[in-house]
Amino acid sequence: MLVRVQNPAGTDAERALIDWLRTWKDPGSPHGVATINCSLFHRDQLHQFDAVVWTPTSCVVIEADVPDTDDGGVLDVPLNGSWTIDGSPVAVGRDKRTPLERSREHTHALQDWLSARGLGQRAVHGVALIIPPRGTSLEIRQAWSDPSFDAILGNDPGRLRHYFDTLSQSEKHLWTANDVAVAFRGLGLLPYLPAPQELLNEGFIGPIDIALWHGGPNQAQAEAYAEELAQLERDARPPLVRAPWFSPWKLYPGESGDIDMGRAWMRTTLAIGMVIVAVWAAWFVLSLLGTYILD
Repeated sequence: MLVRVQNPAGTDAERALIDWLRTWKDPGSPHGVATINCSLFHRDQLHQFDAVVWTPTSCVVIEADVPDTDDGGVLDVPLNGSWTIDGSPVAVGRDKRTPLERSREHTHALQDWLSARGLGQRAVHGVALIIPPRGTSLEIRQAWSDPSFDAILGNDPGRLRHYFDTLSQSEKHLWTANDVAVAFRGLGLLPYLPAPQELLNEGFIGPIDIALWHGGPNQAQAEAYAEELAQLERDARPPLVRAPWFSPWKLYPGESGDIDMGRAWMRTTLAIGMVIVAVWAAWFVLSLLGTYILD
C-alpha cells in the first residue's frame, strides 16, 4: 500500500490510520494507494476527507474518529440519528454530525465528482473507522447492513485489513492507473501521484497515458517508463534482414551488460576476412570476364 500524506498534522485517529496503512507491505496485504487529509470542493461545499484509499477494485472514503468518552461499553450505530454508548449520547468527531453521516456526504460527493469525469461506473464506499480512546474497551452494535457504508471498530489494524480483503473479493477489477491519475489531478494531488510503475506494481492495470503525469514530480519517471516500453516493442520486432548462420554476429554474439574482448576480436577479424574474400572474389570474376569474354 502506497501512503501519501498531504497534511501530517492530523488527529490521533488519522495518525493511527497512517501507521496501520504503512504496515501493509507484505504480498498478502491490500494493495493500492491511500491519500491522507485531502479535500474536494464540490457544488459549493468543501469536503474534508480523513483518507481516500484507491485499490484496483474499489475506492473507499474513510472517516476516522475517536469517541469523546473515558468509559467503555457498547457503541450503538444507527443508520440515522445520534450515536450512544450504553444508551448515553456520545460525541464522535469534529462536529455534530455522526461519522456515518459525514462519510455518507463525502462518499456521495466524490461519487458525483467522479461521474462528471467519466468515472461514474466506479463504486465509492464509505467507512466510519472508530478508534477507542486509550485504556477503554469498546464494542460496536450495528443493526443494519448497507453495501456502500460500514462502521468498523479500529482497536487493531486487522479489522480494517479484513474489510479491504472482503471488498476486493466482491468487486470487479475497475480502477486503472490512468483512472487514479485523473482523480489525483482533479483533486489537486498531482504532487502526490505515484509513478506509473508504482501503480502497476500495486495491481492497477494499464495502459499508461504519460500526459497525465506531466507537470508533476514523477513526469520524468513516466517518460522513462514510456521509453522503456517503446524499446521493448522495438526489440520484439523481427529484423527486416535476417543474418545468415555464418554471420560474425551469429557465430560470436555479444552479451548484454558484458564486454568480451575475445568475442569482439573474433567478430572483427572474421568480418574483415569476409570483406577481403568478397573483394577478391569480385576481382576474380571481373578478371575472368575481361580476359575470356570481353576479348
